[in-house]
Amino acid sequence: MGSTAVTLLHIDDDPNDTELFQAAARKANAQFSIHNVSDADQAMAYLSGRGIYANRQLYPLPVLILLDLKMPRATGFEVLQWIRNHRHVGNLPVVVFSGSELQDDIQHAYAVGADSYLIKPLGFNALVDLVKNINESWIAGQVPRMPLTAGDSLRTWSGHARADNAHP
Repeated sequence: MGSTAVTLLHIDDDPNDTELFQAAARKANAQFSIHNVSDADQAMAYLSGRGIYANRQLYPLPVLILLDLKMPRATGFEVLQWIRNHRHVGNLPVVVFSGSELQDDIQHAYAVGADSYLIKPLGFNALVDLVKNINESWIAGQVPRMPLTAGDSLRTWSGHARADNAHP
């Protein structure tokens, strides 16, 4: 992965899941760099460019957000809702990546604005295959994102514009 690699933001509080995902990405020769944050506060700071995440050379905006649902202090649903309500990041594709197979969780994730819902697979080889699928379906052909400025128009994902209900 060179310096021009696009960024995937992985939001997951479980360090074991994080390590496994990173190892699977290496084995899959994924064409993205992974930045991991472990809770909602870090996710919001990263996406807002606050604090240590202000340096966009070190912490570039992601082309894809991979979001766990079950986290301390704030759930993945709350993080997703925060993302969708902020105009500078609200158009970023968000894939919920959860161990939950509950239909209520899946339906709620889509209702709040998830672009896709993936269930964490059992077994490392299945995870490698899933990373390859993410790379091919969501990452291939993407270019690194730069922060939007006040005069920029929002980019749509797959031709679907999102309503911009964010604060001016």
